[in-house]
Amino acid sequence: LTVRLTAATQKSNDKPGTQSTNIMEALQQQHQEYQDDGQQQQEEGEEIAVTYQTLDLLQEHGIAANDIQKLNDAGYYTVESVAHATVRKLSEVKGISEAKVLKLKDIVKTLVPMDFKTAADALEDRKSIVTLTTGSTELDKLLEGGIETGSLTEVFGEFRTGKTQLCHTLCVTCQMSITDGGAEGKAIYLDTEGTFRPARLQEIATRFGMDPAVALENVAYARAHNSEHQMELLKMAAAIMAQDRYALIVVDSATALFRTDYVGRGELSERQMQMAQFLRQLTRLAEEFGVAVFITNQVVANPDGMSFAKDSTKPIGGNIIAHASTTRLRLRKGRGENRICTVFDSPTLPEADCQFAVGPQVCVFVCLCLLLCLLN
Repeated sequence: LTVRLTAATQKSNDKPGTQSTNIMEALQQQHQEYQDDGQQQQEEGEEIAVTYQTLDLLQEHGIAANDIQKLNDAGYYTVESVAHATVRKLSEVKGISEAKVLKLKDIVKTLVPMDFKTAADALEDRKSIVTLTTGSTELDKLLEGGIETGSLTEVFGEFRTGKTQLCHTLCVTCQMSITDGGAEGKAIYLDTEGTFRPARLQEIATRFGMDPAVALENVAYARAHNSEHQMELLKMAAAIMAQDRYALIVVDSATALFRTDYVGRGELSERQMQMAQFLRQLTRLAEEFGVAVFITNQVVANPDGMSFAKDSTKPIGGNIIAHASTTRLRLRKGRGENRICTVFDSPTLPEADCQFAVGPQVCVFVCLCLLLCLLN
């Protein structure tokens, strides 16, 4: 603003005094634009503000640094994670006594609001939720904007229905600006089936006009080899999300390794308990960091269904994964390259379906439409 004032003053010295009024009006207009730009940047900063508090904040309340390190080693990286954990779980942390646990709980209660609030306040909190575009207009309409952040979305279907392609697309779209349907954050991709393809991310990034190299750098990828490793990777994910801004966690698929590590009815109970713990950790990460959690699920033939039924498959995991998922989507094959998405369960979305297609031809068609719109 000082530079603008100086330049305008120099111009006013070179011109007759009758134009001084116009110069002052121009200066006022520039000053107003400067304030508007600052206010807009502040509002944009508020939109992408972090929703969690790191454990370093506890040092101001008398918690030693070595105790914070012990919590980090146990998988607790935010004040919210400590507040949401039970006393029994915190007591299991090596080196943390029960007296320290009770002191921690008293401190975090003052930092994290966990009391009752009115429905009006809850409605205001819901307005800050961001949705991630799926890249399909019809699918976004079905989901009323896209994949919701802060909750867990499950998509299930048989092979070649587009589950993995949706995962790759979301890893790119989450990096876009909020006005373009993204969340301006990075993505974490946890692969359990070996189907992650970086080249596909490059193609999708090119479709959306993004730099493929930058898009790849903003995706953290890990390959899980067993169900225990899968649980350990979630702790690593919490650690890296506490250091940078992330908007999406993808698990493709969430149930494949549990399905093979626990075989038979004798291990069914143990499998369900371990899967419930994994899904609980995913839900905790979604709530603490405000990220969208998108998981895929496999299906199994339903022996109770009729052979002539339209869809005789059902998702595996039973009621454990059904209750853990906020939104459940079913994908099935349509005619040709078309895929059909059905809202299977959701607290807000009505039961409906839509059709979309996945393939390079669709990407080229969308790019041509965008080019024509720009030329017009």
